[in-house]
Amino acid sequence: MVQDIKTRVKSLNWESIQNELDAQGFAKLPAILTKDECDSFIELYSEEESYRTTINMTRYRFGNGEYKYFSYPLPEIIQSLRESFYPELAKTANRWLDYLKKPEHFPDHLQDFLKICEEYEQTRPTPLILKYETGGYNCLHQDLYGDVFFPFQVVFVLNQRNKDYTGGESLLVEQIPRAQSRGHVITLEQGSALIFPTNHRPALGKKGYYKNTVRHGVSTVTSGERYGLGIIFHDSK
Repeated sequence: MVQDIKTRVKSLNWESIQNELDAQGFAKLPAILTKDECDSFIELYSEEESYRTTINMTRYRFGNGEYKYFSYPLPEIIQSLRESFYPELAKTANRWLDYLKKPEHFPDHLQDFLKICEEYEQTRPTPLILKYETGGYNCLHQDLYGDVFFPFQVVFVLNQRNKDYTGGESLLVEQIPRAQSRGHVITLEQGSALIFPTNHRPALGKKGYYKNTVRHGVSTVTSGERYGLGIIFHDSK
């Protein structure tokens, strides 16, 4: 299964994905996880020993729902997704740094990047599963967790839109300097994914590239239950 996941990610049309990320800051992917894999994640949600912490969104005014951060060692399939997506996204991350004339550089491989996180005392894993019931939503936010963060993350939807739930669209809002904000509403099918910026994206203007800050969230689930899987590449303090 792990090798199969790596093959699926590698076989994506990365040239097209890179172009989409440059053009609009995010990219919608076809189904990568099978229905059985999605179902197994949903079943895993109730196995508390797999997680390091559970967050009630209402308690912290993050929204209405619940999410759980996995503990190390991560389940094999999540480790495989993290390792498989990272190298291609690091290419875009470094290209974006060049656009913004930044001297930093992200390593080619995930383990080398996690060593940098460790140097900044960021050692807690951040991949997570999210659950929203009817009326649930996620306020606009960013997942930074410390001084070091990777500029992309990937979110999967684990059950079927318009069958298991309605509403619950993925939301992205760009804050454009000296202009009003722009919103994006993205619907995902079971097993498909969205790549989006963790903090900001470069946008091309008349005088070169500038930063648009991006926040993400989930619109209100109007019926049923919606499950999501978030792949975040940097670790947390």
